[in-house]
Amino acid sequence: MKTIKTTLKIALLLLIFISCKDDDPTPEVAQIVTDATVNTEVGGANEPNQVYFDFSSNTQKTVQRDAWDLRFYNGNSFRVSLNSSIAMAVKQLDATDLNAVTTATVQDLLSVVATQTFDPSNTAFVDDFDGDILHTAIAEVSDSPEQNKVYLLNLGYQVGTDTPNLGSVAIKGDLRGWKKIRILKQNGNYLLQYANLDDTTFQEVTISKNSDYNFTFFSFNTNATVDVEPLKENWDLCFTSFTNEIPNAGTYMYSDFILSNNLQNVKAYEVNTADFSFEDFSKTDIVEGSFLTSQRAVGSSWRVGGGPGTAPQIKTDKFYILKDAEGNYFKIKFLTLTNEEGERGNAQFEYSLLK
Repeated sequence: MKTIKTTLKIALLLLIFISCKDDDPTPEVAQIVTDATVNTEVGGANEPNQVYFDFSSNTQKTVQRDAWDLRFYNGNSFRVSLNSSIAMAVKQLDATDLNAVTTATVQDLLSVVATQTFDPSNTAFVDDFDGDILHTAIAEVSDSPEQNKVYLLNLGYQVGTDTPNLGSVAIKGDLRGWKKIRILKQNGNYLLQYANLDDTTFQEVTISKNSDYNFTFFSFNTNATVDVEPLKENWDLCFTSFTNEIPNAGTYMYSDFILSNNLQNVKAYEVNTADFSFEDFSKTDIVEGSFLTSQRAVGSSWRVGGGPGTAPQIKTDKFYILKDAEGNYFKIKFLTLTNEEGERGNAQFEYSLLK
């Protein structure tokens, strides 16, 4: 009888042990995609989408460019930046009362606070081109309410709907109008106040920080936060239109632009094919000091947009090396700017993990 009891105890202990193992399995380690050819989902010649791409998982997430307006930084500082993909612009006013601002009081600014005016001074109305979060057009939100001024906000353009000539783009649609906004702090959150220029009341919304993401995004169309970027460590490059600078000529809307996730320390640099072939480039050829931390590390340098008598095309004399947030290295070669019919907004590239 004692032997039977002992055997039963051992069996019971084994059953408990096995059950515990099943309830607490060893987590699987995600496998890094080592090679892939990717067709981006930018959406054609109107380039309606922003595409967030992650190399290690070979995944892309798309969002329509005009689906959001402002993004609220989830890091340590309280910073708010603009949707540069639709040519937004902003200027701080002297007022702290939203209701004191009307079309009449800002009439002289309505032709000034804009991009693409070829006036070098208009760079003050947009965020830092390299993605420095400490240099946004909207000042850091202060703990002192009286320091947080009203801003005049140019909402830029809707996504275009015209059909351009083959090889061209039509990224700008109708103008989206104006808002007046003010941003304060409230219990560790952002408090956004906003209205149309001639409204005598305003709406307000509390926007909480979420450390899983670089930003929390807000849309005036829905009067709510919206889902845009993937988790902050789950994307490397964003294919988008972008308000960039032209030296000595202010701001300009660029198509087929590529931004790096610089807030998560994603870096890149270009390699000339006269120095290395894409096929032969290996991990031992990487020059750490060449990596650029700017979000424009790739930018528009991978293509030429074409012109009268010249079709748009990729630059075949270069490829790129990217270092992601986890320290993985990838080499990237762009294959096409257009589809087989010659329509823009159909970039294709290949990449390989450098091991």
